[in-house]
Amino acid sequence: MVVDTLQYLEDTLKERIMFLDGAMGTMVQRLKLEEADFRGQEFLNSKKDLRGNNDLLTLTKPDAIYNIHRLYLEAGSDMVETNTFSSTSIAQLDYSLEDYAYRLNKEGAALAKKACEDVAKETGIPRFVCGAIGPTNRTASISPSVENPAFRNVTFDELVTAYAEQVRGLLDGGADILLVETIFDTLNAKAALYAIDLVYEEDSRPKVPLLISGTIVDQSGRTLSGQTGEAFVTSLNHAKPLAFGLNCALGADQMKPFVQNISRFTDAHIICYPNAGLPNAMGEYDETPEQMAKNVEPFAKEGLVTIVGGCCGTTPDHIKAVADACRKHKPRPKPESKANEMVLSGLEILRVNNNTGFVNVGERCNVAGSRKFCRHILKGEYEEALAIARSQVENGAQVVDVNFDEGLLDGKMAMTKFLNMLASDPDCARVPLMVDSSNFAVIEAGLRCAQGKCIVNSISLKEGEEEFIKKAKIIKRFGAAVVVMAFDEVGQAAEADRKIEICTRSYNILVDKVGFNPYDIIFDPNILTIATGMEEHNNYAVEFINACHGIKANLPGAKISGGVSNLSFAFRGMDKVREAMHSVFLFHTVKAGMDMGIVNAGFLTVYDDIPKDLLQLCEDAVWNRDPEVTEKLLDYAKAHSKDAKKDEDLEEWRAWPVTERITHALVKGIMKYIVEDTEEARLDKAKYPRSLNVIEGPLMAGMNVVGDLFGKGKMFLPQVIRSARVMKKAVAHLVDFILIEKEADMAESGETEIKGNGTIVMATVKGDVHDIGKNICGVVLGCNNYRVIDMGVMVPCDQIIKKAIEEKADVIGLSGLITPSLEEMVIVAKECQKAGLKIPILIGGATTSKMHTAVKIAPQYSGPAIYVLDASRSVPVVASLLDENAREDFAEDIRDEYDEMREEYYEGLEERTLLTLDAAREKKLSIDWIKNPPPHKPTFLGTKNPPPHKPTFLVFQLRGRYPNRGFPKIFDDEHVGPEAKRLYDDAQTMLKEMVSKKLITARGIIGFYPAHGNGDDIEIYTDESREEVAAVFYGLRQQVEKDTDEPYYCLSDFVSPKESNVPDYLGMFAVSTGFGCDEMVVQYEKDGDDYSSIMAKALADRFAEAFAEYLHEEVRKVEWGYASDETLSAADLFAIRYQGIRPAPGYPSQPDHTEKKTMWDLGKIAEQTGITLTESLAMDPPASVSGLFFGHEQSKYFAVGKVEKDQIEEYSARKNMDVPTVEKWLGTILAYDN
Repeated sequence: MVVDTLQYLEDTLKERIMFLDGAMGTMVQRLKLEEADFRGQEFLNSKKDLRGNNDLLTLTKPDAIYNIHRLYLEAGSDMVETNTFSSTSIAQLDYSLEDYAYRLNKEGAALAKKACEDVAKETGIPRFVCGAIGPTNRTASISPSVENPAFRNVTFDELVTAYAEQVRGLLDGGADILLVETIFDTLNAKAALYAIDLVYEEDSRPKVPLLISGTIVDQSGRTLSGQTGEAFVTSLNHAKPLAFGLNCALGADQMKPFVQNISRFTDAHIICYPNAGLPNAMGEYDETPEQMAKNVEPFAKEGLVTIVGGCCGTTPDHIKAVADACRKHKPRPKPESKANEMVLSGLEILRVNNNTGFVNVGERCNVAGSRKFCRHILKGEYEEALAIARSQVENGAQVVDVNFDEGLLDGKMAMTKFLNMLASDPDCARVPLMVDSSNFAVIEAGLRCAQGKCIVNSISLKEGEEEFIKKAKIIKRFGAAVVVMAFDEVGQAAEADRKIEICTRSYNILVDKVGFNPYDIIFDPNILTIATGMEEHNNYAVEFINACHGIKANLPGAKISGGVSNLSFAFRGMDKVREAMHSVFLFHTVKAGMDMGIVNAGFLTVYDDIPKDLLQLCEDAVWNRDPEVTEKLLDYAKAHSKDAKKDEDLEEWRAWPVTERITHALVKGIMKYIVEDTEEARLDKAKYPRSLNVIEGPLMAGMNVVGDLFGKGKMFLPQVIRSARVMKKAVAHLVDFILIEKEADMAESGETEIKGNGTIVMATVKGDVHDIGKNICGVVLGCNNYRVIDMGVMVPCDQIIKKAIEEKADVIGLSGLITPSLEEMVIVAKECQKAGLKIPILIGGATTSKMHTAVKIAPQYSGPAIYVLDASRSVPVVASLLDENAREDFAEDIRDEYDEMREEYYEGLEERTLLTLDAAREKKLSIDWIKNPPPHKPTFLGTKNPPPHKPTFLVFQLRGRYPNRGFPKIFDDEHVGPEAKRLYDDAQTMLKEMVSKKLITARGIIGFYPAHGNGDDIEIYTDESREEVAAVFYGLRQQVEKDTDEPYYCLSDFVSPKESNVPDYLGMFAVSTGFGCDEMVVQYEKDGDDYSSIMAKALADRFAEAFAEYLHEEVRKVEWGYASDETLSAADLFAIRYQGIRPAPGYPSQPDHTEKKTMWDLGKIAEQTGITLTESLAMDPPASVSGLFFGHEQSKYFAVGKVEKDQIEEYSARKNMDVPTVEKWLGTILAYDN
């Protein structure tokens, strides 16, 4: 079926909405492929792990990819994307597969083409292949090193080379359309478009339709590199795509207002393929096909879109539902052309039309026009030079001109470095750039650094028409507007007629031969200096004004600009005169049609405010009405020299208190005063006795404000980067003072080595190549005197652990952006646990969440595993974790919070998929009992009665907030401290009374028995012959489907099976400190003293828990003795940092209370201790604790969670108990209605 693709698309899009496919990655994840699947036969010997490289499946699992394409086409997709999102040599470099880039694209396109052709033959409806061109894993607009904002880890040329190879592969493989998608950095996309155009020209290929789709990262409405949607479209509009649109990052609900903006802004068709909602805490997408269709349909109903599809989390079912919902609606009518005005862009757009008024182009970032700027650049003081650009924008410049034409400078290097730095300053980067040089190589260097739509200043006909066209084509390929000087092969035009002649010739060449949009052409008819004392110069202003009239009358769409300061060059140093001359000149030239001018926006005065005598002189000079005006202007300047403008304006905020000034500087990214403000704070010893207190106080307070604003979408990435750099400068000032104070501490304490704040090892986990956020986090930590070791991306867990041990790291930081990274982080936590590490692990990245960390990662690791929202939050978290006085309380606070979150999570698992019992057993914990044997035999078998303080604050729901958590810090809490102190004093009084009067009695029993696992149960034997079964403890196994390869646990997994021939043992215990408590309670209640009654019960309960904890420690160290050298603090015990567990029947690891009967019968507990079981199997006295002792090093607490009927039925049969009775006891964990 031969079809003219562009014509078919244009015709069809007038009649109906067309449909793109959904997520390839989502469908690949459903295949649950292993490393071997990714390797296939061809890549068996690859030295790097390949799992996660979905593009490689085109070569190793082509049938699977073909089937995914077919499923989408059969669901209603008119177009399918090739499986080539990451098939550039740059992205494949992380897998050492960069040499396969062309083949991946060619074969990827061929696979999709085959699917399209097959379905087209079956249905008679043409289907099209969209060659997917992703953003790569690097960014050309943002430095990966915040402390070096000029650095880039990829160049524009490297991107062009990689994209050109990809484009050739896609076209050779049969791609019908090219789709540049998921654009988070517009400069990367500009490189892709540059490469596409280059391939067409170099290979003489026919063009194919182009689709462009950006990614708005959050509700700020901006890309990751900071552009608004309108600026994004403006920057890429030169490619004339068939459609513009958005995909990824957001669901339809969140994406709609941004699609509306783009729909209103562009005359191209609109493509939109949102995610299936926002990811949940586990990084998954919950939006059903029906929900997504409901959310997407308004896009169609309101006429916003012409092409609709799906991104992350979407499946063929989603696409079918969306297509069914949207098919009945008419597509968005294609608007009339919007190419009838000039639109420029930085991070934001600038319209240049009749309503805009005169556009100020800031002139001070020009080494030829500003001595101060030149001095800074020559000295390498780029930060100070950048402050000049910022000042220009603050003073009203709508475009910033940058020029580095100076004999002592490497212009290309200086242009590149300065523009890279400027990109990190959002106040400057929000406005468009004018890349200005007489050296075209320098102009090209500047264009390679600018993501927005720039102005090139300038080209001309002075080198002939051929060179003029060559340069114009390059500028057009970059998507820039162009300034054309009124020069030709003869020379510079001074008279109006010559100016108009040259501009007309240039205009015709650009429009007719190069294809330039007339509205992107700006003429500079040469503003020349007047009042020089030479008569031939006197009429230059008049000639310019007349040329403006002629250009506007004859060259439709063209704009007019000029370097305004040239006019008054004869009066250098006489600022008052120059300001007035510029204002008068602009007053008249703007009326004549001048649209913009290179002018110091702070170097103008209001026309009506010019003194009348000076105004008259300037009018005479501009209009050449007085041959003596030059002398008169000089006389005026001398007479008024004392009134020359002085640079003494001080910002209002400089009068604020120092803490507010520091915060303001951090939020605004102002370097100028941060050192002096930091020093002022340091000298305030009353507030900040030590230099470190300045960091911990006002500087961290300011960074917290930055974090809050960033979290609310009120600051975006480039601003946070700049804030971090201001922070670094402040900290750098304090370092020497901190060092002196530390040396004084050493002298006092006798220590011989200065300790830094700590060492943090950071890595993007294996399978993930995203590291922007991690890099920012690393720099923010580095700014706070932490030693940061960044291991880069795709780092296997063994290397992370090795590095952490080698460097004696205090903290490990794990980062990841893609969903599979969540699984890898779980693996890292497990391996850290196996390696015996206990240092904190910080978790961060776009798909990570507090809930995922709490549920999936933290339980795998005995040390703190803490989610960190963003870079600005990393410092207070690390500071708390490494503070000896705060560490335990902070970690405990996090543990408690995560425990509560896990509980909430597991309570909501009703809707989760459950495995069959057989499937869960296949994924049980498998222990190698030879390599990992159980503990040795306990010191006795049978039972014995052992000879007989936990805080009570929680019983009364008194809980201090960090850092006032726990005893005795809770007393300092402003909310509950006084009440906690009273409670403590009362408890102490009652405790003394209990002990002195022997009001309560403690009793207990422990026992050990030969044991073996038997399936999901544990058999207890009468003796070491293990022939006769004395009792059986029945177990329940987890069935709720897991997202990772974590085993499906049952308590029997922790005891060696009989067939292993490895002897094992099981312990049990029961303790009570409640004997006598009832009598105390009765007496208190008789006296009406409810407070003391509750206190007595609480103390008895706490004693029982303490007794159980004490017994468990005795078992580990003495009675079983498998951890005889254990030395743990109370906090370590509370955090369960010991080997072995003591689960109890009726609790999450075995929710069946009836198992207590087995314990009581086996150990004759009632007879030996007096602790009995009630009808509901509660222990009496209530202040009692019981459980089983497991000693194996891999034993761990877990929650069985929901179970299915197949397990209940089998469990009932094994227990010889009828199903309804079991269901009654286990009602809370049933995954079905009974």
